[in-house]
Amino acid sequence: MHKTRLSCAIVAALAASPVHAQEAQSKAKIETIEVTATKRSESIQDVPVAVSALDGKALENLGIDSFQDYVEFLPNVVFQGTGPGQNEIYIRGAATTQSNIMLSSVQALQPSVAFYLDEQPVSMAGRNLDIYATDIQRVEVLPGPQGTLFGASSQAGTVRMITAKPDHSGFSAGVDTNIGFTKGGEMSNAVEAYFNMPLTDDLAVRVAAYNDRQGGWIDNVLNDPGNGGYIGSAQVISRISGGVLTNPAGMDANRITNPEITSPVDADVVSPRNDSLVEDDFNDAVYAGARFGLSYHINDDWDLLVQHTQQTLETEGVFAYDPNLEGESSTNRFQPEENQDEFGLTTWTLEGRLQKLDVVYTGGYLDREIDTLADYTGYTNGGLFSAYYVCSYDSSDANSEDRCLDPTKFYREDTTSTRMTHELRFNTTMDEPWRVTAGLFYDDQEVATVGQFNIASTELFPDMARNLVGSEGINSDGGPFPADISFVNDITHTIEQVAVFGQLEYDITDTLTASVGARWYQIDDEYKGSTTTVDVSRRIRAFGTMDDAELAAVGLDPALVNEAIQSGQLEVDLLDSDGVLTVDDTIWKFSLDWKVTDDILLFANYSEGFRPPVTNRVGGGLASNQSGKFENFRIPVYSTTDTLDNYELGLKGDFFDGLVRVNATAYYSEITDLQTSRFDPTNISFLVFTDNVGDAEIRGLDADITWLAGDDLIISSAFSLLDTELTRVNSELEGISAGVGSELPYSAKFSGNVNARYFFELQGDKRGYVNASVSYTGDRLAGMVMDAYVMEDATQLIYGTGSGLKIEDEAAVYEGVTYADSNGGTFRGGRYVQEAYVLTNLAVGVTNDEWKAELYIDNVFDENAILNIDTQQFTPKVVTNRPRTIGVRLSYDYF
Repeated sequence: MHKTRLSCAIVAALAASPVHAQEAQSKAKIETIEVTATKRSESIQDVPVAVSALDGKALENLGIDSFQDYVEFLPNVVFQGTGPGQNEIYIRGAATTQSNIMLSSVQALQPSVAFYLDEQPVSMAGRNLDIYATDIQRVEVLPGPQGTLFGASSQAGTVRMITAKPDHSGFSAGVDTNIGFTKGGEMSNAVEAYFNMPLTDDLAVRVAAYNDRQGGWIDNVLNDPGNGGYIGSAQVISRISGGVLTNPAGMDANRITNPEITSPVDADVVSPRNDSLVEDDFNDAVYAGARFGLSYHINDDWDLLVQHTQQTLETEGVFAYDPNLEGESSTNRFQPEENQDEFGLTTWTLEGRLQKLDVVYTGGYLDREIDTLADYTGYTNGGLFSAYYVCSYDSSDANSEDRCLDPTKFYREDTTSTRMTHELRFNTTMDEPWRVTAGLFYDDQEVATVGQFNIASTELFPDMARNLVGSEGINSDGGPFPADISFVNDITHTIEQVAVFGQLEYDITDTLTASVGARWYQIDDEYKGSTTTVDVSRRIRAFGTMDDAELAAVGLDPALVNEAIQSGQLEVDLLDSDGVLTVDDTIWKFSLDWKVTDDILLFANYSEGFRPPVTNRVGGGLASNQSGKFENFRIPVYSTTDTLDNYELGLKGDFFDGLVRVNATAYYSEITDLQTSRFDPTNISFLVFTDNVGDAEIRGLDADITWLAGDDLIISSAFSLLDTELTRVNSELEGISAGVGSELPYSAKFSGNVNARYFFELQGDKRGYVNASVSYTGDRLAGMVMDAYVMEDATQLIYGTGSGLKIEDEAAVYEGVTYADSNGGTFRGGRYVQEAYVLTNLAVGVTNDEWKAELYIDNVFDENAILNIDTQQFTPKVVTNRPRTIGVRLSYDYF
């Protein structure tokens, strides 16, 4: 019985697959998790779709507190971004350029992966809800389009975090603590607790709470011009501003790095200072929150569940280092970096039976507040009007004594996001060869944001006091704004969706089942507001009415706009007279699965996914730069829907009498009119917009394998093989975007991991265990735009040194700029390479049925991984992982 009990213990420990014991034969088998991937509760091995899942005990044993930790064990999933609360999820290589965090709230680009907390979608472009993984029942990842059951933004997959619900069977409680020490960084500590209590036979409550302070390891070091620090460059400022400075090379010769320049007041280019902001380990993150759940058995047929989750995430500093500085944990920041992200989510689910139907009505209301303060000094090196904002010059005077002043800038954002959803669905329960799932869905989401940009030098512009141009749809009083604010985005974006969905399964034979699913949807997208230069509401409505007077009133030439529409350069037919963009369509899914034996399932699927069109704030605008690739270019009024068609073959099987489990899926995906973020050539670079880059194909293989190697050892592994390719590039983006045949960004050709857990008996009822995991992520390309050589040239001029980052050379000429490099040559096209890395974790612990003590080492070999190369500041910054961390976890559960 000792071995059987030990095998049972392995269950709760392993990543993907628990183990369960058959006492009569004293033999362990791999247990199966129940999932709701098809909106029915089914065994993960019987669901004819690819699903990855970890249950709550496995999450605890792997030390997983966030989705980013979980991704280590999901080779086909990428969690890409700039830090906690500032990430996007990509699955199976369906990725484009990362949304600029300063603009994600106004850019309106929808994510390609839907993220759910229980039944509530909580996705947001660039700002996915970063939910702390406490008291979680399981996490499900459904790769591939899930649009028929989960709707928009499920284009490339769906991630579901399922919380533990109130249990009516009895009282239970538990507490977990964690303290960790990071090499070269601060101490981290966390505490989580829960209790579950039946109040009556029909009423139960469950409460979970947590506080996790994650200490920093990135140092904001003193800016030291000439030693990798920020010097500044008149050459960079002048060339991005149209060459307005008289002698920028001469100005660069008279910077503080010139031995003859002894004071900043004598320099022609002023270098920024950060003396008051110097701080070690300044990138702290604190998660704090609680979840309350109430379950009520109304009667034998009906149950009601109400839950509320409240969380605050506070971060300071940045989670990236400057590659131009010494080491891999140093940065120069010239303004405070703060982010506070708070949300409250209330959900309700009513489940019951009406004769032969299971009925579920579920809804939720999300209220989220984001307050951000960020350093935006890098705009000086990318904005079209940089010279105007920070330099004193006279472009008409060849003898003008030009001077560029302190470039320090900041960005402040206040965003409120709300989302209300309702879903009513029915599942048949009749003992028939057919089954139906059908339902109705309603979604109303709103993002209201005010973003204030400090760009201009207050020495040149001491009192700007800007006002918004329009008033419809704004969230502020319209101004005047503070004297140091140069530009304001004030936008309200509302998306209303209704959908009808259904799925029919039919058992052709006892072992062969066919299914068909469909979803009809209609989405109304309303984009209103104003900036300090454009009345956005009026501009979009003008394209809806195509009234000549209104087009002229917003600064457009009606004749030229009509000509662009007639030629197909601009599309406006989806806009109504109020400027509301409406799209409707039906997507399909077909599936055939064959139960070869009780332990082996084969399946084939065809599925469709989509992302809705995206309205642009300055749509229809003619490029002010009319040379090269930008000649006659107009920003699209909206990007069109991008679609993903997916074909896949899968296997799920238990072999060798249940000791080995293999789940594998081969797939082929076609993406049409892939949406991407793009640089705006018409105005100033922070007016990024959304465009359709072209078409792409993805071929891949996902697999996970679990082996019960002995009564006291279980080994699991997973890997992903990817082949992504752009098959068509829109003519307007040729020479700017990576070309036909190029890879899509952020996803490696090969990624994989191995996890092993070994148990051994100790005295009494105690058991010891050792857990080890190794994960490998291959090379990935950063972004869609081939601007790495431009970034690298600017880095050399601004810092006096390059970044040292690897660049994938992709084109002889980069057509995204119209100026020469610092040597007078033509820029080549290429993208930065996020190089491969290996992470290793190790843990050893002692446990019994109630308590556990564990010593762990995360990132055993202190690998500095390149998670993301962030170019939003116009020179590269490297988002990296936490250095080696040694810590202790303690937990106690009372049942």
